[in-house]
Amino acid sequence: MLGFIKSITQFLGINAQSAKLSAIFITESGGQPMHLVKTVNVIKDGGLEGDRYNSNTGYWHRVEACQVTLISEHDLMLAEKSSSLTFRNGEHRRNLVISGLKTKQLEGKLFRIGEVVFRYDKKRPPCGYLNKIEGRGRALALSYNSGVCIKVLQGGRISVGDKVYVVKEKNKEKDNANERK
Repeated sequence: MLGFIKSITQFLGINAQSAKLSAIFITESGGQPMHLVKTVNVIKDGGLEGDRYNSNTGYWHRVEACQVTLISEHDLMLAEKSSSLTFRNGEHRRNLVISGLKTKQLEGKLFRIGEVVFRYDKKRPPCGYLNKIEGRGRALALSYNSGVCIKVLQGGRISVGDKVYVVKEKNKEKDNANERK
């Protein structure tokens, strides 16, 4: 049975044994440089402690903002391949970088990193503001591989190297009912 599961996950492009958190970036306010940290506290329904989204000091106002943003190393590789730019020092402006999973594989799912449970929320397209603060061409290079917004369902602590586990499919009907309350 284990062999069957392994071949299905390989077929789907999921390497569950090596999916991990590769980097964490935070910044205190919109437009400021991103800072690489090794560990961070994550606040339920808020975001990363010390980050602009959690303190509502980002460029995006609360209605359009994400609690946390996430991008995969695969997305960054595609962006670098399509341009002469690098995105390894937070120039992508996303909070979390994962390896071993593509962001598409998290769509409609709950997943755990360290002690924290997240829910995929929506795609996060790049905007012209990215070019303004990080340099021309970055938004175009990221284009359709620019990461996603995720919500914090259970807070805790995450650290670089923590494994990423898909917990379950998101129950859309239940989520929609809860959001209408």
